[in-house]
Amino acid sequence: MSVSSPGGGAVRWRVFPLRARRGARSTAPRPSRPAQLRALLAVLDEAVAAQRSADAAVAACGEPGPVSGRAARDCGDASSALLRLSARLREIRLTEPDLVRAQAYAERLLAYAQWMVQQAANLAFTVHPDARTEASRLRLNGLGRPADDLRRLREDLEAEADAP
Repeated sequence: MSVSSPGGGAVRWRVFPLRARRGARSTAPRPSRPAQLRALLAVLDEAVAAQRSADAAVAACGEPGPVSGRAARDCGDASSALLRLSARLREIRLTEPDLVRAQAYAERLLAYAQWMVQQAANLAFTVHPDARTEASRLRLNGLGRPADDLRRLREDLEAEADAP
């Protein structure tokens, strides 16, 4: 490859492809199953704890009467916490197929919880309230079954980790 230099002469550059050394590992060693399980459980423990505040924030948005500004802050805090936990969950490198499935399921459940918090805040603090929106808001009472599913997933994985 030739490149012209400021003085008008050509400078020759040689391009060499990078080659991996034979026998060199391109990835980190695979963590053991118990280590993968512990990493997943650590995030799931925090996720279940964060769901409690998210559940309370959604329920507060469904209370009769005017919704307090505190409920809006709680929804914002819960949404941020769930988003951070979703990111941490995606960062865990898992190789065991059943743990990868559990991780994907937990990601979907956290995404639902975050969506539910956002929708509750949207209903509670709508710019143009109407009877239909108010009726929907009053039906809010928490995260529901998906929150229970995340708790059950964590309990099942915990039971596996405790088994000899």
